[in-house]
Amino acid sequence: MIFETHAHYDDGWFDEDRQELLGSMKEHGIGTIVNVSSDKASIERTIALTRAYPFIYGAVGIHPSDCGELEHDFVEDIRKASRDQKVVAIGEIGLDYYWDQVDREVQKWWFEAQMELAREEKLPIIIHSRDAAQDTVDMMKACRAEEIGGVVHCYSYSKEMAKIFLDMGFYIGIGGVVTFKNAKKLKETAEYVPLDRIVVETDCPYLAPVPNRGKRNSSLNLPYIVQQIADIKGISYEETVDRTCHNALALYRMEE
Repeated sequence: MIFETHAHYDDGWFDEDRQELLGSMKEHGIGTIVNVSSDKASIERTIALTRAYPFIYGAVGIHPSDCGELEHDFVEDIRKASRDQKVVAIGEIGLDYYWDQVDREVQKWWFEAQMELAREEKLPIIIHSRDAAQDTVDMMKACRAEEIGGVVHCYSYSKEMAKIFLDMGFYIGIGGVVTFKNAKKLKETAEYVPLDRIVVETDCPYLAPVPNRGKRNSSLNLPYIVQQIADIKGISYEETVDRTCHNALALYRMEE
């Protein structure tokens, strides 16, 4: 069964068919899903999903594009949510200089605060980093993120940058972009990164893989991502499923 390490099923795009879609996961080979929050409201919705579906676990945190209006003491609300028995990570957190919707110093404050929260609560972190590679690395090193652990999700940088994250013990999350014809850099990274450090994700409802690029994404598209990684690695689909599932369980510190 495939382990979906990063989804957003609390998103409004799923309001019309969420129950039917999630109810079909097992029969399509999707065994476990981690639903990842991004803002204040989605933390509550994520917790609700984990209670409604035995195979859904949660991550709680504030995305860099959603931290601009929050008071600093909201960190304690995240801490409280992180202690729910089905929460397995703090995320998604990080830096986003592509959209640049929030002052970069504010983004950095929240990134550091949530990394420290993860350390204190002994949870891994899910890192969102877009057009902010060097600042992300610098802040991770300053916060000794190698002691925290986690994943760089929806990886978009070079294989040289991947080595830095790997050296800190982080996993690399690979999603639908790896199936795009023009994704040369990500394909090179997928070839470079050891199989035991790769986890698969959709980031649904965003970034649907070929042949469904441009449509609403869901975990049902994970087989296309798994097959692409298998082809790049020159191994079987089945081995890729098994290995990435094992990696995800290790990443989120869940028992096999």
